[in-house]
Amino acid sequence: MSAPTAQNAGSPGPAGNTENARAALEALRAEIAKAVVGQDPAVTGLVVALLCRGHVLLEGVPGVAKTLLVRALAASLELDTKRVQFTPDLMPSDITGSLVYDSRTSEFSFQPGPVFTHLLLADEINRTPPKTQSSLLEAMEERQVTVDGVARPLPDPFLVAATQNPVEYEGTYPLPEAQLDRFLLKLTVPLPSRDDEINVLTRHAEGFDPRDLQAAGVRPVAGPADLAAARDAVAKTSVSPEIAGYVVDICRTTRESPSLSLGVSPRGATALLSTARAWAWLTGRDYVIPDDVKALALPTLRHRVQLRPEAEMEGVTADSVITAILAHVPVPR
Repeated sequence: MSAPTAQNAGSPGPAGNTENARAALEALRAEIAKAVVGQDPAVTGLVVALLCRGHVLLEGVPGVAKTLLVRALAASLELDTKRVQFTPDLMPSDITGSLVYDSRTSEFSFQPGPVFTHLLLADEINRTPPKTQSSLLEAMEERQVTVDGVARPLPDPFLVAATQNPVEYEGTYPLPEAQLDRFLLKLTVPLPSRDDEINVLTRHAEGFDPRDLQAAGVRPVAGPADLAAARDAVAKTSVSPEIAGYVVDICRTTRESPSLSLGVSPRGATALLSTARAWAWLTGRDYVIPDDVKALALPTLRHRVQLRPEAEMEGVTADSVITAILAHVPVPR
């Protein structure tokens, strides 16, 4: 059964709008689970990114339902979605759009590219050259596209969900630090557990078609009005000076870590505070506690640090360094 949404809730007050929006976004998990099995952390990360107006980098081996996850999210949110398969010959105009000459009017008109959507799935983003990758930078940061000197705003909400394969590097172009920093979260999509994989096979044996989400029963349970109400509520989630100091201490410690050549910038600290506020609101509170910061530290910070070569050779990972820092930095009381 669909959760109540802000559109069908009548005319409740602000508190009613907030509760309806929270219920609608919580219902996303159950709706997406009709198509995707066992990826709750990734689903939660995508919802947090929507609340924070951020973008998501999904990393996982082929076949773990990264693309299906984004498609199911779009179907559950009643949002427009487009998919771009990033390839070595993809041009920037293939994403942003271009001017097309109309022989009837003898004028050029703008033909919008696939970036003009609510939810853009950038599949295998590291397979296209830096020039094309950088065409997304303005869209991700400024939420607009400039063609021939004219700035064209993108729809709201707008989210880029990019995927990349962590094990196959031949013919790929690693994302530069400047672009990685534009992603609010880096979510790892792991292989499913044995029980979850049996569940996947059972569904397919019973006729599940990942290309037909409507037949799988995935229906919109939230929309733009719910997101707007939720974002307003997240913006009012209070942050104490002690929590702000805790976030800063975590980020400053990454800059002093002997295992890292690059620590978290102030932009990363701002991102961690934003995601912690969104998570606090999703869990039913209007204030942030240290556990909210800890819950979002790994996905928010793992792509904003850079390991030293010697640490990498010793098997150290970004996640292990951040986890050690979380255990070391004093938690406010």
